Amino acid sequence: MAAVGVAPLLPGMLPATARAASSDRPDFLLVHGGVAVDVYVDAADDPAVTRAAGDLRADVERVSGVRPELRHTLPERAAGLILVGTIGACPVIDRLIAAGRLDVSRVKGRWEASVTQVVDRPVPGVDRALVIAGSDRRGTVYGIYDTSERIGVSPWYWWADVPTVRRDAVTVPAGPFERHEPSVRYRGIFINDEQNLTTWSNRTQEPDKNIGPETYRRVFELLLRLKANYLWPAMHPYSDFFNKYRENPELAEQYGIVVGSSHPEALLRNGVHEWAPWAEEHRGGDGSLPVYDYTVNPDVISDYWRARARQNAAYDSSWTLGMRGLHDTALETRYATTIPEKVAVMNDIIADQRRILTEEVGAAAAPQIFIPYKEVLELYNAGVQVPDDVTLIWPDDNHGNMRQLPTEAERSRSGGNGIYYHLSYWGRPRSYLWLDTTQQAKIWQELRRVYEHGADRMWIFNVGDVKSIETGLSFCMDMAWDMDRWGADDVEDFLAEWAGRQFGQRHGREIAALRTEYYRLAAERRPEFIDRGFFSPVHHGDEAGRRMAAYDRLLERARAVGAQLPEAYRDAFYELVEYPVHGAYLMNLKYYWADRNALAVRQGRGAGTNRFADLAEAAHAEELAITKRYNTEVASGKWDGIVNPYPSQIPKAPGRPSVTRIARQETSGLGVAAEGNETGANRPLSFSSYTRDRRFLDVFNTGFLVVDWAAETSHPWVRTSTVGGSLTEQTRMWVEIDWARVPVGAHDATVTVTGGGQRIDVPLRVVNDGERARRRARGFVEAHGYVSIDAVHADHRVPRGGARWRTVRGLGRGTGALEAVPSTAAPFTGDLATKAPELRYRVRFATAGTFPVTVFRLPSLDERGHRRLAVGLDDQPVTVLSGQAVATGNRGDAWARNVEEGIEKLTATVTVTEPGEHVLRLFMVDPAIAVDQIVIDTGGLPVSYLAPPESYHPVFHPEPAHGAGLDAP
Repeated sequence: MAAVGVAPLLPGMLPATARAASSDRPDFLLVHGGVAVDVYVDAADDPAVTRAAGDLRADVERVSGVRPELRHTLPERAAGLILVGTIGACPVIDRLIAAGRLDVSRVKGRWEASVTQVVDRPVPGVDRALVIAGSDRRGTVYGIYDTSERIGVSPWYWWADVPTVRRDAVTVPAGPFERHEPSVRYRGIFINDEQNLTTWSNRTQEPDKNIGPETYRRVFELLLRLKANYLWPAMHPYSDFFNKYRENPELAEQYGIVVGSSHPEALLRNGVHEWAPWAEEHRGGDGSLPVYDYTVNPDVISDYWRARARQNAAYDSSWTLGMRGLHDTALETRYATTIPEKVAVMNDIIADQRRILTEEVGAAAAPQIFIPYKEVLELYNAGVQVPDDVTLIWPDDNHGNMRQLPTEAERSRSGGNGIYYHLSYWGRPRSYLWLDTTQQAKIWQELRRVYEHGADRMWIFNVGDVKSIETGLSFCMDMAWDMDRWGADDVEDFLAEWAGRQFGQRHGREIAALRTEYYRLAAERRPEFIDRGFFSPVHHGDEAGRRMAAYDRLLERARAVGAQLPEAYRDAFYELVEYPVHGAYLMNLKYYWADRNALAVRQGRGAGTNRFADLAEAAHAEELAITKRYNTEVASGKWDGIVNPYPSQIPKAPGRPSVTRIARQETSGLGVAAEGNETGANRPLSFSSYTRDRRFLDVFNTGFLVVDWAAETSHPWVRTSTVGGSLTEQTRMWVEIDWARVPVGAHDATVTVTGGGQRIDVPLRVVNDGERARRRARGFVEAHGYVSIDAVHADHRVPRGGARWRTVRGLGRGTGALEAVPSTAAPFTGDLATKAPELRYRVRFATAGTFPVTVFRLPSLDERGHRRLAVGLDDQPVTVLSGQAVATGNRGDAWARNVEEGIEKLTATVTVTEPGEHVLRLFMVDPAIAVDQIVIDTGGLPVSYLAPPESYHPVFHPEPAHGAGLDAP
């Protein structure tokens, strides 16, 4: 091997969607002794097959340095041969099938299926052949690329610079390997909001174009290697529209890619670029320009659509029906102002488009799709009549939550159902265009729900610029092919397998853990959504600082893995792992220091205020530097312009935060801010023998000259991390309790800080119920005026009525969340306490009263239904909580807040009649509800973005987790 220490892709790491049968037959030699076997493709087979065979030849050369010959005639004599062909288009393969030497019983007649198998003496003169046989042209192509992966060529070898391990001998197992037909028929992407891709393409691929054939050639190859087959091309003003260059649809046909168009681009027409010149050529009799309004100019618009249908009739296309405004704007209907009138217009539009396709394309005009996106969904629900053979493409809310799913009647339509799902988005309430930050368990949950509702005809994923979405896109394509491959418990296993294929098996599990934590932190708030004042630097041990410490640990882990990789893997690792982690870290870090800066101003700090300003600006500068490295140094500048958080024509990620600086004064003074207080120490530091917390005191200088200070405690069982010193700026002192020495009971104590002629007393409230009480606790224990519960830590789960709660690992803000399944279950009504699936949590309350209980629900929608669950205590009546079921598309409302925070907080009240043990109960009402956390406020809960750290539980949370915050240097 040329790259020592990195294992090639071995049989145990084959793409999961290719089923391998056990075999004791010897492996097949592709390359041995510097000689490669030839590749045979029948001259009559589809050009897409011949072209993909050329990629196989190149892949073998990448691995071995030797390129096989491509031949269209069989050799008279050969020890080995790669025999590639499509069933029914390759006579050699057909003869093998007829002779019973190649079993295609689970492949023939299927959609895009294939079998790869070694056959001895397949034809006279050939000793052994590796036969790759597909049910259709793409089935054969996918079989070819499966072989490429087996010899160690990643689908991301070009788009993410994943290196190929060089070997002198190249073999593949004898098989058979079967790739069964996919779970989803059409699987593809939408290149959208693509300014960075356009910039990169123009700089590095085609200087005279803004995304042209050379770029699409790379896109088509990537799609096929990922086992995708479908594309909505780039469509923004700064990109060249797809049909501007006739080579584009011709190339798509040669590769076997089906080309469609997005929701505002009816019948493959790009309104951004094409309508204006068409309108200019079709002015009215009075010289006026026709507007893109079917109620005003139906004939001009119909002819506009017809011209493209005629032009692209010969290509494998998908035809988008319906109409929206130009460039993703709402439908314009001057002479239809009411919803019923607009519905009638939409019906006329669809009928006109169907007539055009029948006349210009004929029976080949399939698939046809209708996308009820944004305002069109309202029209569909109001009565738009979509022909039965047209595929309904259901959209998410642009933030990964499906708006609605097909009913039983819609599932029975011959055209079937599909989805349009966002991994990247420009729009309300905030855009996320920079990094791949959608939690994979969230994707799994929504796609599983989609599939269970019969939406399996077409899945389109908005992937922005393609780069940075590599992991998410790979996962989506993997699910689209084999929906049952990954379950609720093993989404992280996909990450481990995928990372192992890119970087070697020994690193797969650690990289998977890194990505899982990266997604978890983004689930709290995407880095593109970060802003001032979200995370508290005051409460819960410095909530913001604990989050930044988690990011800091994540970055260190990522760098440690990167340092173990051979040099050849460093670029790929930077692109796929390190840059996303480092970029997200710095985006959060600069706002963390900016918030600390603003707090320092309010607290009256001196030199420390400026220190925080420096740190905020340094984090922003470092973020710019790592992006510059990506664009100019990684892969020798190959990706120049591809990654840019701050593009000029589309929404930018949060930029440099504003900070405040204090003019230097030749003074000094002592200040203290205790945890739970923005300034001073009015709120006592709270300690419980159950949670065994530690709390912080910020000791700071109000000026710029050195001040000496000291700390002392009122009781010997109060411990501090330091006893004083000299400071110019600030320091953080931690306070803990020596529980072995503190008497049982409730105690008041004090930490006194002196210096600069000042004395500041910080009150402590210490409650020690004793070790015996701690050991005997059977559930979650109230402390500090609240109870905080991770929903997955239910003491008991009760399935009822054919439904249950299941854990989805890696979902939400913690280790996982609980989801009510099956997603197709009917809502529960009536006596929920005895009929509905239930979660039970034991809780020991220290106080009695009526308290708010807040359930942190992970957002999900149902615009034709409800999003409900119920909560109760003991045998008391339950309260039904209704969540947001509709995507409004607005800013500042409940839907907007939910997608920004990745959580919806639903609150009821429970009455605790007396202190002691009680049972908190949660009930499923509607299916597919996911619950992340539960917080009960018994009178001491401060306002914060995240839930408090989980309360003490003898099983689930027996020991304190002191996550240190991020201190200023």
